[in-house]
Amino acid sequence: MKCILASVIALGILLTTCNAACFNQPPENQEGCLYSGELHELGSTFRTKDCMDCTCSMDGSMGCCQVHGTPVDFDRTKCKVIYNKKTCTVRVVQRKDPSKECERYSMVG
Repeated sequence: MKCILASVIALGILLTTCNAACFNQPPENQEGCLYSGELHELGSTFRTKDCMDCTCSMDGSMGCCQVHGTPVDFDRTKCKVIYNKKTCTVRVVQRKDPSKECERYSMVG
């Protein structure tokens, strides 16, 4: 039972620290890179509506990374995370007064 509990905790920590991720996609189309049904020109860079910065390589492969990191190590009872998809920013604010930032937290990614 202790082993299962330890595994669940380890998986939760891994998911938290791996949230700010990148991905690479092998070439699918020699005319450009296809992302969410939209074809992007070879050699171009673009930002997605989900705040990913992507690069379409000349060989048609594509790599994307999250614009912002993921906040970790903050007091989740006193603070909350606010993502702004229009500006691709993230803030950790106090739950009682969201106009005030939480002072101690770190970012992954």
